Amino acid sequence: MATEVKCPNCGHGFPIEEVMAEEYKQQLRLKMQDYTRQKEDEYRKKDEEFAAKERQQQQAFEQRLAGEKKALQLTLEENLRKSIASDFENQLVMLQNSVNASAEKLKESRQKELEFMQREQSLKQKEEELEIALQRKLQEQRAELTEQIRKQETEKHSIKDTEHQLKVKEMEKQLEDQKKLVDEMKRRAEQGSMQLQGEAQELILEEQLRSYFPFDVISEVGKGVRGADCVQTVRNQFGQECGRIIYESKRTKDFSQEWIEKLKRDMRAMGVDVAVIVTQCYPKGMDCFGEKDGVWICSFDEVKAVSYILRDGVIKLANLAKSQDNKGDKMHLLYDYLTSSEFSEQWKAIREGYMSMRISIQKERDAMEKMWKAREKQLEKVLLNAAHIKGSIEGIAGNDMIQLSLGDEDDALLLE
Repeated sequence: MATEVKCPNCGHGFPIEEVMAEEYKQQLRLKMQDYTRQKEDEYRKKDEEFAAKERQQQQAFEQRLAGEKKALQLTLEENLRKSIASDFENQLVMLQNSVNASAEKLKESRQKELEFMQREQSLKQKEEELEIALQRKLQEQRAELTEQIRKQETEKHSIKDTEHQLKVKEMEKQLEDQKKLVDEMKRRAEQGSMQLQGEAQELILEEQLRSYFPFDVISEVGKGVRGADCVQTVRNQFGQECGRIIYESKRTKDFSQEWIEKLKRDMRAMGVDVAVIVTQCYPKGMDCFGEKDGVWICSFDEVKAVSYILRDGVIKLANLAKSQDNKGDKMHLLYDYLTSSEFSEQWKAIREGYMSMRISIQKERDAMEKMWKAREKQLEKVLLNAAHIKGSIEGIAGNDMIQLSLGDEDDALLLE
């Protein structure tokens, strides 16, 4: 049975077991709170210690990580620096090599460009000189042809009409051929350096000889055929063959004595009169054109003068040789012709024609004088009658009304 205890203040009664249990519970609660507080303090201390240790470890880890990171970064920077330095040196070497190669190529290209410009300027000058020479030669040949045509015109009374027409046609054909030749030479001159090397000099030599001597035959010796480069068959003004000249063209830096011997053999084999070597270098002891061992030697610029001299000599020798042929027979023939009736009748016909033309001119002059005298009389009669009419009109009407004039100052009759 439980023991009841009463409160002294209010007199309320309650079991003692409950009071003790409540106190015990209160004590236990206080102990529990103290224990809990103690445990919480311990836990908080341990937590703080653990946090402090953790912070220390974290700091140590971070310091070690920072050290390792810094060491790694230094290592990477060093390796990167070495790699960059090595790559930079390689690139620098490659760039330097490229710059050197580019500079060398640029130097070569500039040198080639300079040589090309010099060559082009030289070609232009040579083309201009060739053009001037062609024009000058064309004018000379035109003047010569004009002079020949004029001479033929003055001699046309002594030549038959048919022969005159044939010669005129021949001159026209030669002028046309000459014009075509000049056009062809201009076209060849425009080809530039191709005509200044190798076989081009032979072609130019042949074309120039054809332009210098349009009445001569300039024949080319084919490749592989023994002989000179070209052969000039000289003809006089009548188209008769007088002789031949052979030309050998050379374009080398040194003169060879074998050229003379070879050309002399060709000269004997072909039976020509004169042999010429056209070269850009002279043999020892020569500084201009001249003869050496029976062969004429000249430069390309001297071909014109030398060819004219040699051609004139060949024609004179041919004329001299021809004049000696049958000299006695020709004298007899000329004497017989001058004393023949044929010459007498021809001269009489010329004299009769001259007298007939002179008489005809005198008759025409007399007739014109007579006609002029008759017209003068008619003119005087007209002027006299006009003066009479003018005087009569002025006497009737006065000077202010009508004016008549037949003089040079007025061309018509003026009425006011």
